[in-house]
Amino acid sequence: MAISNTPQQQQEDARKREPRVNYRIRVPEVRLVGVEGEQLGIVAIEEAMRMANELGIDLVEVAATARPPVCRLMDYGKFKYLQKKKTADAKRTSTHVEVKEVKLRPKTDHHDYETKLNQARRFLVDGNRVKMTVMFRGREIAYANTQRERLMEVATALADCSVVDVTPKVEGRNMSMMLNPKRGGGGGGGGGGGTPKPVEPVAPVSPAPVAPAPRPAPTVTTRGSSTARPE
Repeated sequence: MAISNTPQQQQEDARKREPRVNYRIRVPEVRLVGVEGEQLGIVAIEEAMRMANELGIDLVEVAATARPPVCRLMDYGKFKYLQKKKTADAKRTSTHVEVKEVKLRPKTDHHDYETKLNQARRFLVDGNRVKMTVMFRGREIAYANTQRERLMEVATALADCSVVDVTPKVEGRNMSMMLNPKRGGGGGGGGGGGTPKPVEPVAPVSPAPVAPAPRPAPTVTTRGSSTARPE
């Protein structure tokens, strides 16, 4: 008879998976590692515990299968907190890719086809995988080759923002194709939403130098007439 996995049993299993700490370490001697990672050699378990108590930290078994076991002096509570925080941060920052399914029928008209195509494009631009599915009814499965070509036309239409991960294949009474979002910035659906290219400043044009006007010729006044002196 199978033993039920009770909360008490779960707690006991979790405790067994944790490293042994302080007085749970029941060996005569250990290979000791200091707080900063320095090797302190093989010491008796009593000496290792005395050092941990003097520093106000814990003695943690980090390699139980070694002979003798390797133990380290550390603040185990702080270590567990940092490990939990690190795991939570990694889970929060990890990229979660969803699979969105877009369904078609062999008799889907052109307007609905364009709507489904735009829907798939939005999913891909948002970074999701898209499963394009054609659902057959009755004898429509006889037109599988035609619908395979249609799915490849979809792949061609979405080639600017996707790549084919799984080519069209029949699954029961459905035919499916898997598309992955294209990395490195796929097309945005023809909306021109890219970052505009900055306009380079135009250098000011200096005015052309203007030639000075010729000076008037001096005149020499004589009695009864005035004659211009040539330059």
